[in-house]
Amino acid sequence: MTSEARNLSHTVTEFILLGFPCHEIQLFLFSIFFVTYILTLLGNMAILCAVRWDHQLHTPMYILLANFSFLEICYVNSDVPNMLVNFLFKTKTISFTQCLLQLYFFFSLGTTECLFLSVMAYDCFLAICHPLHYLTVMTTKFCSSLVIFCWVYGFLWFLIPVVLVTQLSFCGPNVIDDFLCDLGPLLDLASACIPIPGTVLICGTMSSLLIFATFFYISGSYTLVLRAVMQVPSAAGRKKAFSTCSSHLAVVFLFYGSVMITYVSPGSGQAQGMQKFTTLFYSVLTPLFNPMIYSLWNKEMKDALKKVLRGS
Repeated sequence: MTSEARNLSHTVTEFILLGFPCHEIQLFLFSIFFVTYILTLLGNMAILCAVRWDHQLHTPMYILLANFSFLEICYVNSDVPNMLVNFLFKTKTISFTQCLLQLYFFFSLGTTECLFLSVMAYDCFLAICHPLHYLTVMTTKFCSSLVIFCWVYGFLWFLIPVVLVTQLSFCGPNVIDDFLCDLGPLLDLASACIPIPGTVLICGTMSSLLIFATFFYISGSYTLVLRAVMQVPSAAGRKKAFSTCSSHLAVVFLFYGSVMITYVSPGSGQAQGMQKFTTLFYSVLTPLFNPMIYSLWNKEMKDALKKVLRGS
């Protein structure tokens, strides 16, 4: 970085989040997203309570699911509360420090979600393809180690991009056409001051590496699972085997479909205004759908949730 760039660094002390600039329907949007936020919290908290109180669910599969639900609660809290506040006020500013913190936690939680989806795919692979070895391999200790790995590594992976962003010069426009401090718009703002091809390349490479590595691992695991399911002689057996992992597979498609569109190449100039909608889908709507998917497609979870709702 040149001396001129260093002098310009951090001249922008706050950013303006445009969000959804339809002033006539701000209260309507607030109501919709507030209800969505509450339903997301209640749905994921219900899964946490079901796993906590139903001893039949004290298995690796449901321990992973409980951690995943807790992750979704953290995920929506990293961006939705600030978005709701911005719906109610004309001044939609966020300080430089708050923006970087939101960027770090939002992406770290997203990275952790990718890792949890991969571990859950591995759990499903073991259960379907190697059922006789499942209990000896997926022990409580090993499952706990996988959970710790997901949380720790998830928060370490995105440190490098965040450190790189702190070194960038934000000396020009400070308007972010999004409802949160997203990586792509921040890189675009920094590029308006000085070309940053190296930073864009590193951030894009790290995002792509994480997304594709976990996606291909999950795809490979489910390819083997489907092959094993098709070899089950009875139709009832095939249905039971596939239902074990079908809900997880649906969640994977929802999450990765929108994530790949958004983050495979950050700062590459997506269609104007489109990134916020793909971000909205996987960061707000997917955490809402997940409890519905797991409760509707999983009989054991459905029965446990009924017990929670009955208070028994």
